[in-house]
Amino acid sequence: MALHFTHSSTQNDFNTLVFIQSGASEDIALLHHRTLAPEWYPQSGVQLTWPHAETDWAYMLEEVTACYLRLAYEIAIREPLLIVAPDTESVRKLLEEKLPQRATQNIRYFSCPTNDTWARDHAFLTVVSQEGNELLDFTFNGWGGKFEASLDNAINARLKDTLHGKYVDCLDFILEGGSVETDGKGTLLTTAECLLNPNRNPQFDRAHIEVLLGERLGLHHFLWLEHGYLAGDDTDSHVDTLARICPNDTIAYVKCTDPNDEHYQELSLMEQELQAFRTPQGAPYRLVALPWPDAVYDEDGERLPATYANYLVLNGVVLYPTYNQPHHDEEAAHALSQAFPSHDIVGVDCQALIRQHGSLHCATMQYPRGVMA
Repeated sequence: MALHFTHSSTQNDFNTLVFIQSGASEDIALLHHRTLAPEWYPQSGVQLTWPHAETDWAYMLEEVTACYLRLAYEIAIREPLLIVAPDTESVRKLLEEKLPQRATQNIRYFSCPTNDTWARDHAFLTVVSQEGNELLDFTFNGWGGKFEASLDNAINARLKDTLHGKYVDCLDFILEGGSVETDGKGTLLTTAECLLNPNRNPQFDRAHIEVLLGERLGLHHFLWLEHGYLAGDDTDSHVDTLARICPNDTIAYVKCTDPNDEHYQELSLMEQELQAFRTPQGAPYRLVALPWPDAVYDEDGERLPATYANYLVLNGVVLYPTYNQPHHDEEAAHALSQAFPSHDIVGVDCQALIRQHGSLHCATMQYPRGVMA
């Protein structure tokens, strides 16, 4: 079920690296000469890495392809879409058959081998500055070696010459896009469970990671969550499944209200951490609670990581995952409209995506203005 809420449009001043959220209480300026772009920074497009028969989607390829078709449509009618796949001609043929021309005319393709589909974690992270965009290529090791990822880890090196920005080799550090959230003002929100996990960068402690990411991503204010997890999650608690930074010092987070749910204690402790966090100016963050979906299980009885935090911000639109739970899906849309009052809120059925333990944000990577120009 797609829910749609209309709000006023966003205004942007790209030349001065200042962007204004229409209707927001403050103007958001990039305070540094270079910084990791927040997701609501003006975009040039989005990347999808397409499912195929050699991925773990093989047993349900038709079902997940239908989900990707919907994602492709919702993105491409709004901004350029880049599809990465081993066989782009078959994907192009499918999309031209299934999607209207106003979508397909906005899609470009790049052919290369892939292991899987989770673009959030293998794609570039983009740092923006007055000197231009930087495309940071970190190592992706399949979430700590859980899955083969050598082909996905090589996508950026193949793709770099088709994008616009300075390629920056950061392959000495393992980092996934789903593990970091930023406000564009020097703040990083992350989880200790992921970034300090010995299956990522065991040679670095917390202090060293802060220095390294501070230098490479233009950060100075670090918010570490020590609590919070999702059953069925393969990522070691990526922050984009739990809590997300939004404009105007706001954090949207998942809130479990059922004391009998296995997540209740951990997510309650996470909520307390969020309540204690402060901005660099010493003010508390405005917190927006996202609803807790009913438990979803696969055919083997394993709980799947359904979460409303795994949304994607586009230019003026938030695409968020729905799970055929009309009451919760609608609650999530209303909550997100509070976090993003300048954006339309559009739901996309992601029941298929969680079968392989990810959701909407995990499947996508946005690129700031100029990268896909």
